[in-house]
Amino acid sequence: MKHIPRKRFGQHFLSDGAIIDGIVRAIDPRPGQVMVEIGPGLAALTQPLVERLGRLIVIELDRDLAARLRAHAQLDVVESDVLRVDFTQLAQAHGTAKLRVVGNLPYNISTPILFHLLDHVAAVEDQHFMLQKEVIDRMVAAPATSDYGRLSVMLQWRYAMENVLFVPPESFDPPPRVDSAVVRMVPYAEPPQLDVRRLEEIVQVAFSQRRKLLRHTLGRWLEEKGQSGNFDLQRRAEEVPVAEYVALAQTVPA
Repeated sequence: MKHIPRKRFGQHFLSDGAIIDGIVRAIDPRPGQVMVEIGPGLAALTQPLVERLGRLIVIELDRDLAARLRAHAQLDVVESDVLRVDFTQLAQAHGTAKLRVVGNLPYNISTPILFHLLDHVAAVEDQHFMLQKEVIDRMVAAPATSDYGRLSVMLQWRYAMENVLFVPPESFDPPPRVDSAVVRMVPYAEPPQLDVRRLEEIVQVAFSQRRKLLRHTLGRWLEEKGQSGNFDLQRRAEEVPVAEYVALAQTVPA
């Protein structure tokens, strides 16, 4: 029976064989690796992955699709909203310290999913996600560019990231109204030691009025915290490298 894509789940099913092959090559799945696929849908990516892995964990919210997936003997189906899944416990339950995570993420909740996984990054070996291209442009953006912002800083401090594949709208059924791409995210083995919530607060304040010099936003916030220091506030938020935001978060007490 043909599955009708559901708008409320942001369903756009990958259908281009050449693109699927390109994604699988980028992921490079190996037998025995413990991998989780978010949003397997009609299993376009699921099938070539499980053929190479031997077994695959899939997270699917749509109960009709989850029922179909359960018919596949090599799939462990988690029927759930991905934002409710504890990836740390999932790794432990499958006897591994690190999961490989992949997926064609629903574009309407892609950023919340990325931040949810950031909370479980210690249990992740790497991530490969299909996302809206403009989101990936922001994720990998360099300082002093228009795409550089909160998302850039909050992910780049913890992951090495690269845009590995462009995916046009016609690669999906139904086609989305935007270009897509695939990003590779590899957690740093020895990340900076910091209070993530403090970094999040600093970055939020800094980019709250990104056209203004930081002395008008972050400067006032630092004064309230009793911090003067030598942080250069005569810049805009987009001009500050990730490393400097990290260093500032390490000096401002919680």
